[in-house]
Amino acid sequence: MPLSPPVERELVHDRTVVCRGWRRTDGHWDIEGHLVDTKTYGFPNEYKGFIQPGQAIHDMWLRLTIDRDLTVVGVEAVTDSGPFPICPDIAPNFQRLVGLSIAGGWRRTVRERLGGVEGCTHLVELLGPMATTAYQTIFGERSRERREAEARGEAPVREDGERKPPLLNSCHAFGESSPVVAKLWPRWFRPADDVEAAKAHTSG
Repeated sequence: MPLSPPVERELVHDRTVVCRGWRRTDGHWDIEGHLVDTKTYGFPNEYKGFIQPGQAIHDMWLRLTIDRDLTVVGVEAVTDSGPFPICPDIAPNFQRLVGLSIAGGWRRTVRERLGGVEGCTHLVELLGPMATTAYQTIFGERSRERREAEARGEAPVREDGERKPPLLNSCHAFGESSPVVAKLWPRWFRPADDVEAAKAHTSG
């Protein structure tokens, strides 16, 4: 169901974030993010003169090229529009993402390498939904490959059952005591009582 009807209101700011996942012909994957901020009213800007209603305040792009294991092998960052002339100058710093794996600790490592004056707030924020898009892209394709192999009567390549699933404990549904995990990854399922006992032992 949608959100409840709001009180009477006026739109003043719009942030649009679009993320897409692409399969490349060389076996890698491109995850692209695009962020645009606009206002419904005009306002003065010391560097640009006057920003018109609907004119982009931020217009920024990121492309992560990743391999099948979700390791970043290439990065491209572009700022088409920012509030200050020096905003695009920070783009080369995003090459620091090369070699990182989109897995547990991704956000923390991104902040360590690109936080504060070392990066751009908006491009760094864009890396969050891009990471989720990477998961959706690659794991969706792996599932499709297995289904297609089964339809052809072939034995599909299964994921390594000994490897901890990257999505484990990433959200409520993938919590290690959830029925979803019990069905998808039974080896990694833990009853809720065991999880709570472990938490109590750790905190104690």
